[in-house]
Amino acid sequence: MLKIRLMGTKSDIAWFQKILSSNNKIEVLEVSELYSNKGTKKYYRAYAQVKKVDLKKTTKTVEQ
Repeated sequence: MLKIRLMGTKSDIAWFQKILSSNNKIEVLEVSELYSNKGTKKYYRAYAQVKKVDLKKTTKTVEQ
């Protein structure tokens, strides 16, 4: 499992969350709410937890 800190504008973080969720090689376990960064109103951060998907297990399940 990986814990990832995303930092950027609201739209940048939303864009990257879509990329994470559409990737079939990883499973997004959790994405936090947005937190504002100190000293700026433009940039935010969010935290994501992802894990690698075992494509061999997924393929075997589909074939059965």
